[in-house]
Amino acid sequence: MRVDAVILARGGSKGIPGKNIIDFCGKPLMIWTIDQCLNSKFINEVWVSSDDQKILDLAVNSGAKQIKRPDSISGDESSSESGWLHAIKYLKSQNIKVDSILAPQVTSPLRGSKDFDLAIQQFISNKFDSLFSASTVNDLFFWRLNEKGSLNSINYDYKNRQRRQNFQEQIIENGSFYLFKPHILIEEKNRLGGKIGFFKMEFWKMFEIDDMSDLKICTAIMNEFTELRGNKND
Repeated sequence: MRVDAVILARGGSKGIPGKNIIDFCGKPLMIWTIDQCLNSKFINEVWVSSDDQKILDLAVNSGAKQIKRPDSISGDESSSESGWLHAIKYLKSQNIKVDSILAPQVTSPLRGSKDFDLAIQQFISNKFDSLFSASTVNDLFFWRLNEKGSLNSINYDYKNRQRRQNFQEQIIENGSFYLFKPHILIEEKNRLGGKIGFFKMEFWKMFEIDDMSDLKICTAIMNEFTELRGNKND
């Protein structure tokens, strides 16, 4: 089965200007994701889709291949689905048949290539059509404000509070990466569909970079945890 990675990295960003190529622990943020994909045992080719030629040039120089994304689907309101659909259409125009797409988020650099490999193996062995990366917790209690301004508990009964040890595990879609068959995206216009699975990651890997405070937090986490595990891309 051929698995290609498609990395979306547009030029614009509101939270941090030039966020996708800002320095993170010694190299441009996007390069962490490219390197993780290149170090995977199961990813065939790594593609970067962007409207920004500077980003595309950096991607090519780092071992990836480029897909020039139109400005019409590169704005703040453009969905990730539109970028992936454009990439699939481009690959088809180049007579490249891909069985599955790994779609990692540039702003989630704390995972490693082993996460991709384990997720792909799980995807294949369970015959999933789509999969999302996830973190799990069993000690968070969620509430929601209703239309009247009153609070409602969501995932537990506050009148019958259980011990944390007995609390049901909650699955959090953390957005670090997705894996899907192209036909699912084309037919559903959604990254998830068909038989859906999830890949469980360590909780600390779910943190992402959206603003400068996130950058500081992720830098500290990267430096702390990677000292223990060695290679930062593994």
